[in-house]
Amino acid sequence: MTFNPDIHHRRSIRLKDYDYSQAGAYFVTICTKDKECMFGVIEDAQMEFNDAGKMVQNVWHELPGRFPEILLDEFIIMPNHLHGIVSIVGAPLVGAQIPEVGARILEEDRAGTRPAPTLGDIISVFKSITTHLYTEGVMQQRWQHFNGKLWQRNYYEHIIRSEIELNKIREYIINNVLNWEADENYKD
Repeated sequence: MTFNPDIHHRRSIRLKDYDYSQAGAYFVTICTKDKECMFGVIEDAQMEFNDAGKMVQNVWHELPGRFPEILLDEFIIMPNHLHGIVSIVGAPLVGAQIPEVGARILEEDRAGTRPAPTLGDIISVFKSITTHLYTEGVMQQRWQHFNGKLWQRNYYEHIIRSEIELNKIREYIINNVLNWEADENYKD
């Protein structure tokens, strides 16, 4: 089949012309492929993590170590998806290195300017690391197999524009477990 731009194109669900590396708070939802429940179960209105769920939680918590420009806010891992708030706060503060007197400064010794990560960069790294570790868990610890990809190709994001909206989203995340059976991602 030959390429037809009218049929074979990906439509972006991102806001056109918006810079997703700029400082701001973002609400994200990331779902497993086919909404397969891979991270545990909900019992008595509590999320009971399996080992895979614990791994996903750890990788999420470690993201600021990889991206010093971000802060993590409220988040929850559900059996087949996660919701979280990621804030991009800007460039990290880096202490200046003072060379010895008379030392020659080589080009490779100069501090580079690393562009700020986009929200897409952050989510991509998260998906990549968790997929790698999940694959190891399948091979070494007999975790549930997955069909080709652990995560859906895309993710949902919403730019948070006010403190009121931020608090509503936090409440939604906190209460997500209570509303599991009514959740659009619910799978029995």
